[in-house]
Amino acid sequence: MSATPANNRRVLSGMRPTGALHLGNYHGALKNWVELQYQYECYFFVADIHALTTGYEDTSQLESNVWNVVIDWLAAGLNPASSTIFIQSRVPEHSELHLLLSMVTPLSWLERVPTYKDQQEQLKDKDLAMYGFLGYPLLQAADILLYKTAFVPVGEDQVAHVEITREVARRFNHIYGREPDFEAKVEKALKALGTRNSTRYSELRRLYQEKGDAEAIAKAHSLLEGTARLTLADRERLIGYLEGTGRSYLVEPEVLLTATPKVPGLDGRKMSKSYGNTIGLREDPDQVAKKLKGMVTDPARQRRTDPGDPDKCPVFDLHKIYSSSDTQAWAAQGCRTAGIGCLDCKKPVIDAVVAQLRDMQARAKEFEENRDLVRGIIAEGNEKARDVARQTLDEVHQAMGMNYR
Repeated sequence: MSATPANNRRVLSGMRPTGALHLGNYHGALKNWVELQYQYECYFFVADIHALTTGYEDTSQLESNVWNVVIDWLAAGLNPASSTIFIQSRVPEHSELHLLLSMVTPLSWLERVPTYKDQQEQLKDKDLAMYGFLGYPLLQAADILLYKTAFVPVGEDQVAHVEITREVARRFNHIYGREPDFEAKVEKALKALGTRNSTRYSELRRLYQEKGDAEAIAKAHSLLEGTARLTLADRERLIGYLEGTGRSYLVEPEVLLTATPKVPGLDGRKMSKSYGNTIGLREDPDQVAKKLKGMVTDPARQRRTDPGDPDKCPVFDLHKIYSSSDTQAWAAQGCRTAGIGCLDCKKPVIDAVVAQLRDMQARAKEFEENRDLVRGIIAEGNEKARDVARQTLDEVHQAMGMNYR
């Protein structure tokens, strides 16, 4: 059961700076972030330490990539007034929490993560026999847990990474959540609730622990969140007592499943830098148009008069992203009947993509020409992130008996 407080609306996500961002990055994550920042308390970070897990041998472009990612984010619509934007390595608490969590995380948990063996297979040309690569999911868990994140926006293929984060939090709370005087502190916290709320809390706890009543635990969380007289520490103790554990130092995050459109690359496969089939967010519009004109289509259409199947055509996946329902219907009908050629079908997509990129590039130019503004945004974001991170790490130190006085 998650210990996420009912009013916690914090979202965290990051992106590795491995090169120029492309349309796959934009539609796969960035566009969603832009929308989330106005609905949640959002933290977005450039995962430069994560970039080292597969690119440690050559860091010559790392600094350039980091700043280009930030500029692309700002150009795409991330608003520093509505979200916290920062660089992972500039908040050293990420690395320390990763190290501390590595002391209590079983090795087998990391070895069973699905992407571990998958990436080793896909990246055979790289030497990945490093702890950093094996420990990637644990560093990711530290990223999330450091901010007591409530929600992590992911696609279905990334749910396993969030699940291991939940397991790590649960294990840490189980090991360290039992303070020596836990029961006494719980009794004190119950008195702070007041007689009426304390009685109600005890009844909800009984319903949950005896009958597994999920509605009861949800009501108990709401009760605790609605009591202003409780300190944060007492609230965490009562959450732990409610769930049959101890004090919940680390929050188990929930998955925020996001719809991720299929963004095909120029060769029909998933758009990816490793395939060399991308369209960059700051690529020259004329070059983008040229690339799209040469994009693969349904292989059945060898000649202009051959009918095709839009469900087998990568260009139609772009229509689903960029075109209206009327234009999609026109393209599908024209393809199936050979009423239009492939270049005719591509034209609305080309126009829409180029228009979008021109707007984004105009905004990017403002930041390219004012690097001090970009550095200022990041400096402010780094400090804001560190303020939150320090609080969590202080609690972790306390839980582990490392607050020396």
